[in-house]
Amino acid sequence: RHMTLADVRDADRMNGVIAGFTPEIVFHAAALKHVPLVEANIEEGVLTNVIGTRNVADACRAHGVGVVVLISSDKAVNPANVMGATKRLAEAYAQALDIECARAGGAPRFVTVRFGNVLGSTGSVVPLFQRQLAAGGPLTVTHPEITRYFMTIREAVELVLAAAAHRGTGSGGAGGESTETGRIHVLDMGDPVRIQDLARMMIRLAGFRPDRDVEIAFTGLRPGEKLYEELLHNSETDDATAVEGVFLASPRAVDLAILRRALDELRAHAHARRTDRTLTLLKELVPEFKAELERSRSDAS
Repeated sequence: RHMTLADVRDADRMNGVIAGFTPEIVFHAAALKHVPLVEANIEEGVLTNVIGTRNVADACRAHGVGVVVLISSDKAVNPANVMGATKRLAEAYAQALDIECARAGGAPRFVTVRFGNVLGSTGSVVPLFQRQLAAGGPLTVTHPEITRYFMTIREAVELVLAAAAHRGTGSGGAGGESTETGRIHVLDMGDPVRIQDLARMMIRLAGFRPDRDVEIAFTGLRPGEKLYEELLHNSETDDATAVEGVFLASPRAVDLAILRRALDELRAHAHARRTDRTLTLLKELVPEFKAELERSRSDAS
């Protein structure tokens, strides 16, 4: 086992690492995922989540990797924040490369896996609630009606590995394309859970009474935070696969050459810290991206 410290934003370094190890499969999970922090640091989110993904993907293609698995997020669907929009753009780049590589009859396969929150992971609400319970409360919830999808670490790992190993056999186009080329693997997360209900359950499991022994405090939505997440865009279908718990979605595909030029421009704006131009171009590239305030006004009209 080898460990290497590297920055996905450094294209030369990524090429060196991939060329040095020549892996058969790469799992790309490096991302800035804290919604309010990315909302306040737009350029950093773009450079890590979008340009970093491009650097890793291009290095894998250049050095004979067989499969690249991009770990995406339910926040990429109808994003209301910069983090979600950058993850959707990362999905789009992986999709475009998957289509091009299949048409050329070569590797890698680019498999994108989209799912929600993992219980017990870094930043998960469950460890936060455990710490707050140990301190006697209160348990903090941003909004009474906020909901999220959850799965265990074991479920997430098993389904990601299953998606990475799976490829449909139906013909779908020229060259080496299959019916799954350029599609997104969506993990079945079950029903969303209201965070207030999760907090109450954890209080009861600890032997206390909600609102009497331990208070629940509502702190207000954070910047960029949505009341609920979605696993599919309105135009996407959830076609079943042979792997139980894994579905396929078909977001619109973007021409790779056009996307590369747009990402070059996006990278230049982000490096120069031109925040307004960076955000404007991000919204052009991800047209379903609306800030939560814009979305609320649209829903009310």
